[in-house]
Amino acid sequence: MTKAKPNLEGDLQDQAHHEYSSELGVTTVQVARLPGFRTQSGGDLPFIDIAYQTLGRLSPQRDNVVLVCHALSGDAHLAGINPSTGRPGWWDFHVGPGKAIDTDQFYVICSNVLGGCGGSTGPSSINPATGAPYATDFPPVTLREMVRAQAMLLDHLEIPRLLAVTGGSMGGMQALIWATDHPDRVDTCIPIACCLAHNAMQIAFNEVGRQAIMTDVNWREGRYYGRPLPRHGLAVARMVGHVTYLSDYAMHEKFGRRLQRPALPEDLFPDFFSVESYLQYQGESFVKRFDPNSYLYLTKALDRFDLLNQRPAREVFGPVQARFLVISFDSDWLYAPEQSRELVRLLKRANLPTTYLNLTTPYGHDSFLIRNQEFSRAINHFLTGEYRKLHGVGVRPAAERHP
Repeated sequence: MTKAKPNLEGDLQDQAHHEYSSELGVTTVQVARLPGFRTQSGGDLPFIDIAYQTLGRLSPQRDNVVLVCHALSGDAHLAGINPSTGRPGWWDFHVGPGKAIDTDQFYVICSNVLGGCGGSTGPSSINPATGAPYATDFPPVTLREMVRAQAMLLDHLEIPRLLAVTGGSMGGMQALIWATDHPDRVDTCIPIACCLAHNAMQIAFNEVGRQAIMTDVNWREGRYYGRPLPRHGLAVARMVGHVTYLSDYAMHEKFGRRLQRPALPEDLFPDFFSVESYLQYQGESFVKRFDPNSYLYLTKALDRFDLLNQRPAREVFGPVQARFLVISFDSDWLYAPEQSRELVRLLKRANLPTTYLNLTTPYGHDSFLIRNQEFSRAINHFLTGEYRKLHGVGVRPAAERHP
């Protein structure tokens, strides 16, 4: 029997249309300046800026807050049209009126991570002691410190507790840290396509990207600000990373062995494949919006992350109060479902209420970023169901309120 193709609406035509529209209209990002911050590595930052976006309306009881944590290349612009680029936020498919995280019901917050380059303090920020960018004088940061900065932001916003924290990939790891390090502030946790700690293969791909940047002649030990960027190195790093986000099926369906164009006289080789053109475009686009040093810092923070950190699982999960929805994708070979199953086994051994979904999708790790009705329904039903349980109110799922 032929297996039916999943009903995923993530084709290029649909994405191109969505680049110019959003049910939320134009949305903006704010920046909060927070007090001094000391890192685990001993770095002292006199203050930190955290860029963040809020969507929806905060309930009078402040009990409907959903924190979304972004992945490696994300930022604070979660949904709605970015006034600078004219494009929607990175999770506009899933956040908005009637969507998976329904902004008619929930107050949604997303912040750019510490060490990033989307408005939060990072290597490209000005060091007040020198008046120049921090560059590689910026202290190494961990995912736990990124979460600590988010907690400071929530304190600044006077948000005592989260109905839910969620995110995919690096965002899912942050969600797990929230549940374990701040157990009294999290009701539910939805980690998506992530792991307890990187394995050797995941570290290896990140190291290839880092070496591409650091061996670029323009990297200059990270002090390239005001000079030519290590564009080629960052573009290659993005190309390598992007391959890991897709599946063999997606690559075959999109590109196969199709040629992009006939050979040109200046071409070194006679064949220029469509997939080569696509990867070069991804690399060139990424260079326009991301800081190479941030890429180094964030990928190293990912590789250093270890939720258990040689502690017994019962010690790590003992204080946790959250209920979990863990989601993986069967075609994801970068964060394979087995890594999510390992997490689920430990959660259940700790007697934590846990639902696990391994969704069928042919699109690999990036499946959480495209339109996927099954994925959206799962998140929305979990959130609305948990809100009912916690607060005894009859919130209907978005699908029933937005037919």
